[in-house]
Amino acid sequence: MQRWAGRVAVVTGASSGIGAAITKELVKSGVKVVGLARRVERVEELSSKLSSEPGRLFAVKADITKESDIKEAFQWVKKNLGGVDILVNNAGVNIGNSLTEGPEEAWKGMFDLNVFALSSCTKEAVQSMKERNVDDGHIVHINSLLGHVIPPAEYSLFMYTASKHAVTALAEGLRRELVSQKSRIRVTSVSPGLVNTEFTTVSSKDHNPETMQQTHPHLQPEDLAAAVMYVLGTPPHVQVHELTLRPTGQVG
Repeated sequence: MQRWAGRVAVVTGASSGIGAAITKELVKSGVKVVGLARRVERVEELSSKLSSEPGRLFAVKADITKESDIKEAFQWVKKNLGGVDILVNNAGVNIGNSLTEGPEEAWKGMFDLNVFALSSCTKEAVQSMKERNVDDGHIVHINSLLGHVIPPAEYSLFMYTASKHAVTALAEGLRRELVSQKSRIRVTSVSPGLVNTEFTTVSSKDHNPETMQQTHPHLQPEDLAAAVMYVLGTPPHVQVHELTLRPTGQVG
């Protein structure tokens, strides 16, 4: 991670859970981190706690389902820090719903954040890298095991699963585009199983999140942070394209 010291990372959904855990590790490694979140006060609080670390955390308020907020956030990064070297697309939402009953607002909300916001942030980050001739940048998508499999019907997760399958396709598509452009910017999809975060509180409409945590093996946010640090720490000639994390004992 030494080569990333002093460079700039943008982490979406940095206010809690996986995003906060990744942010902490990056700052501890000397990275300047811009934490994007709607609950910016949480990022500000985290910044205060990390004030003695080698890096620095900048809190930027943004609702990344709004294109204008994304553009303003990346303009802030350009003006104040020069540009982006690492992007961690962590922000996501999982709202339990039915394909036959909806509600359609839940479908749209998931795709707006999980797919379109991720794509817009990626576009802005890659453009920032190219403008500054940064050819060793890294894009990390926090995906899901459900980006690779189809869950049982009882969990009401098919639309969420569709959004995460889209992330899998987008990661591979971006890799191919960058290769065709002879760019050495790397792309990684990190796909965990069940993680113990606030995210699970808005998961299935038919399953109590606390019960799921008690009855199913699960990962901790720090496990995902360690995975991202591993990926970023690999040599520039190594492309870790897909990294899958299952909690020990998980079935399927």
